[in-house]
Amino acid sequence: MDWKRLVQFALLGSGDLEQYAILLVRVSIGLFFAISGAKKLFVAHGTQTMYETLVAAKVPFPRLMTYFVSGVEFVGGLLLTVGFISSLACAALSVDMLVAILTTKLSAMPKRLSPPIWLDDFLYLPEVLYVLFFIWLICAGPGKFSVDYWLAGKLLS
Repeated sequence: MDWKRLVQFALLGSGDLEQYAILLVRVSIGLFFAISGAKKLFVAHGTQTMYETLVAAKVPFPRLMTYFVSGVEFVGGLLLTVGFISSLACAALSVDMLVAILTTKLSAMPKRLSPPIWLDDFLYLPEVLYVLFFIWLICAGPGKFSVDYWLAGKLLS
């Protein structure tokens, strides 16, 4: 066993595996949003639940926004899954999550918490984690196993 390589891996990770990590995160989050958006678009109960959530949050034009937000999640998730215009998909899904945080999640958090407890509760929200993943994917790129990577190779060669 090469201890030096093991310590290096433990401290710095492995660039050789980075593309697989990007693929795993991109496809997992993409599928999650595509399925979630499809459920809100194409399943009556999902559409109704989304509509009621937007009405309760006092979002303007709740019927229109139900289909718009669900469409962003569905299309953005599909694009992210295959890695096509990934940065744009991540940006759109980030805005979707930021609006969800501002309209429904923050108001549901307990009041009068100490700053560390509030921050703990805030960072526990899945929407916050999604935004962080989207920022990472915008910065890291969609990876070698994506339509964007293939397309960039064709366009730039």
